[in-house]
Amino acid sequence: MQSARIAIVGAGLSGLYAAHLLERQGFYDYLLLEARDETGGRIASVTATGLPTAGAVTTADTFDRFDLGPTWFWPDYQPELGHLVQRLGLQVFTQFETGDMMIERSPNEPPTRAPGYASSPASVRLIGGMGALVKALHRTLDPTRIKAGQRVRRMCIGQQVLLESETATGTVASWQAEHVLLALPPRLAEGIAFDPVLPAALAAQWKKTATWMAPHAKYLAIYDTPFWRDQGLSGAARSIRGPMAEIHDASMPGGSAALFGFLGVPARARQTVSDEVLRSHCRAQLVRLFGARAASPMAEVIKDWAHDPHTATAADRDAAASHAGAPNVAPDSGPWQGHLAGIASEWSPQFPGYLAGAIEAARLAVQALPLPPADAAGAPSSTLPLGKRT
Repeated sequence: MQSARIAIVGAGLSGLYAAHLLERQGFYDYLLLEARDETGGRIASVTATGLPTAGAVTTADTFDRFDLGPTWFWPDYQPELGHLVQRLGLQVFTQFETGDMMIERSPNEPPTRAPGYASSPASVRLIGGMGALVKALHRTLDPTRIKAGQRVRRMCIGQQVLLESETATGTVASWQAEHVLLALPPRLAEGIAFDPVLPAALAAQWKKTATWMAPHAKYLAIYDTPFWRDQGLSGAARSIRGPMAEIHDASMPGGSAALFGFLGVPARARQTVSDEVLRSHCRAQLVRLFGARAASPMAEVIKDWAHDPHTATAADRDAAASHAGAPNVAPDSGPWQGHLAGIASEWSPQFPGYLAGAIEAARLAVQALPLPPADAAGAPSSTLPLGKRT
């Protein structure tokens, strides 16, 4: 059994950032447990060939990264995330919105062209996609602290917290910690058996908190050139005909061109249709909107987050695609008080569900830990009572 003062459950953006903050303060006595085989959580991307971006890449390939999860942030409105991106040396660019947009107002009428509009504040993306942020944070961490492929199934509290995780092949591992930071959507905590159980009111609140992105599906089409710009189009579109309700230019400066759209088809309806059929309908829609050249993408991908078991529950498949208010972060009574806190984006007071929310929630949780001074070897020298925040 491996022990640490702090166990972080989930290696998405909030979990990685919490670990990053701990190490910046000279604290290395933590474990980062991730159910997926790779870090990043709801941040996911593909290369220009449509393949996942895990593993080694060439320098040129780092530009051709396309997001299947979160895509934008707003540094003027979310300065904490903006400062992190700057400190990590990542490059940003403004979302392309120059030109007209296309609108499908009726299933029985052809699309119309309308003046586009620029977001205010400006929507900003990262060179290399949001995966560049995950990789940059990952590089700052001690890799021996990260345990991938470990889905936490049970937590039991005595003098310390005992965590049991399971691999994809069914192998069970045990871990021990004094404090646990939950870097996963509140609803996914229902998949963990807590012994003793969490306070009923808190468990119910977490269960009711919608997981941002969980009902969504994205379609991505990658091209050699952004041909729609030659027509004076921004690549943006809105449609009540579908299957995509909202479309944007996803091109990468210095890389390939791309369009992506959010599918407007409900999650349960999508489940009855194959990805091949959905892709054919999405291509047909792009042809209606942007012309015949849209019919032949170099690669195309559908990512349905509603059917990702590490993101969504059955309740999320019927949920509206909106940001939920932040639930209480931690138990305020009982044996779990002071030993458990939520740090995923949904627990952010200002930006629940956004990338900036993951940064804020993680920072607040780490600040609530009165970290001991590191000794000369960088090892912590005292226990860490976990503060509470609601």
